[in-house]
Amino acid sequence: MTLRIKVQRTRRSPATAVCLAVFGIFFAFTAAQASEPLWVGQFDAAAGGLPAGWKVEHLNAKFPPTAYRQRTWDGVVAVEARAEKSMALLSRPLSVDLEKTPVLCWRWRIEAPVASADLNTKAGDDYAARVYLTFSVPPEALGFATRSKLALARSIWGPSVPDAAINYVWDNKHPPGTLKPNAYTDRAQMLVVDSGAGKAGRWVTQRRNVREDFRRAFGELPGRPNGLAIASDTDNTGETALAGFADFHFVADGAACRF
Repeated sequence: MTLRIKVQRTRRSPATAVCLAVFGIFFAFTAAQASEPLWVGQFDAAAGGLPAGWKVEHLNAKFPPTAYRQRTWDGVVAVEARAEKSMALLSRPLSVDLEKTPVLCWRWRIEAPVASADLNTKAGDDYAARVYLTFSVPPEALGFATRSKLALARSIWGPSVPDAAINYVWDNKHPPGTLKPNAYTDRAQMLVVDSGAGKAGRWVTQRRNVREDFRRAFGELPGRPNGLAIASDTDNTGETALAGFADFHFVADGAACRF
């Protein structure tokens, strides 16, 4: 006698099928959103002048401001920074969730590093190119001494002094990966990502995990990005510098930059 086993297939109800389809669309949409870059610096060469939403912060009236303009440079739409014994930031406000998109991508170029710069001294605190990220930190996380120092600094330099900052710099001699406090304040940490003249005269792409860099610079201090600036400065050394910046965007960890 042959034993036959009848297998009964479970049929999904129309309502269940609809729910599964909705969930599938939702998760696909969420994944697509996560993979989309957050653009924070796309420029318009045809407009010339300063990019919309950005402003020049002239921090020291004793020196002229660095000159900024939009242009197309070797096929890349960019901001050109020209420093002649000068210093000024070109900045914009920033809001980004580093849990979702911790990686900052951009490209930059220099014509030459600042020859006599020295990131260890105030007299040498100049860079052909730097990308400056500021962070807000809850007051209770800073401690009384730090809050007092910040209050004093803001009374001298104005309210733009940040709770914390990372400067990604193109240095003249220190190797990439070097991290040191700024010569003026340890609230700003200088992180060398390019160095020397080996890559000068062409566009160089950069990719930095800001969440990890902030942890390396400030430990477990809770910080949220609130500003982005670019600069070419030569006020301390008295030299000249020419740099370009382009295509700033944040992406998810593991996602590709969009150049």
